[in-house]
Amino acid sequence: MNDETSKRRLGRGLAALIGDIEKPQTTVSETPVIHPDRQVPIEFVTRNPRNPRRYFEEEELRDLAASIRQHGIVQPVVVRTIAEQRYEIIAGERRWRAAQLSGLAEIPVLIRDVDDRTALEIAIVENVQRADLNPLEEANGYEALMAEHGYTQNDLGEIIGKSRSHVANSLRLLKLPEGVRDLLSSGALSAGHARALISTPDPLSLARIIVDKGLSVRDTEKLAQRAIEGGEGRRSSSSAVEKDADTLALERSLGDILGLTVTIDHKANGGQIKIAYRTLDQLDDICHRLERRPG
Repeated sequence: MNDETSKRRLGRGLAALIGDIEKPQTTVSETPVIHPDRQVPIEFVTRNPRNPRRYFEEEELRDLAASIRQHGIVQPVVVRTIAEQRYEIIAGERRWRAAQLSGLAEIPVLIRDVDDRTALEIAIVENVQRADLNPLEEANGYEALMAEHGYTQNDLGEIIGKSRSHVANSLRLLKLPEGVRDLLSSGALSAGHARALISTPDPLSLARIIVDKGLSVRDTEKLAQRAIEGGEGRRSSSSAVEKDADTLALERSLGDILGLTVTIDHKANGGQIKIAYRTLDQLDDICHRLERRPG
């Protein structure tokens, strides 16, 4: 399968590849039944180590396990064959984990013949579409597709039905130090909180303050602005001039559009705009945008 074919198929949605299998499981009467290809021993099935989803809520798993004990698995787990009588999950790891908790000996599966790349793509798209990933897992999934398979931010936006700026803003979260990423993964910080910390001189210290005080995203943005302004003042040999609200708003707006950190230094006789990038792909994206001509 070539790049364009794969992207087009994913762009049509998961139903085009694996059927309408990933709707939230409710009751037997409310959930359309998908007939499995076969029942297989649960120990013959393993998780996909490339699945971007790492965090599963224990209470939700226990609730699903209780439902499985009563009704069984209504929606089959989608797998691919990796060896004789051995299968790897493409979609449905949550049901597989809950089935293990419930003590189920066999699970229903749908078997799909896909390669490593397509399995990763489906895992990422399926989780993003169902909002099962935390913000950091989502960002890591995007980065994996871009780094390993040549996707651009525009490609990903089209595939998952989100804007390019959403993808760019997700990727910016990977700039944060490990301690802040841990708080983001656990849900102690939201993506909005985390994005506000990206350009600050000490994101982890600020993150701890935010969690301890239960600050809102708006309050976090104000705290981050004060930290940035204070840091700039310490680095400058002269007293820093506080930026007005319009300039700060414009920095945030341009940063959201580009998915990068934008700094505006405005003075009475002019000024400069700084765009910080981390990779050559980001630089290339900036150059393409600057080279565009009105059609």
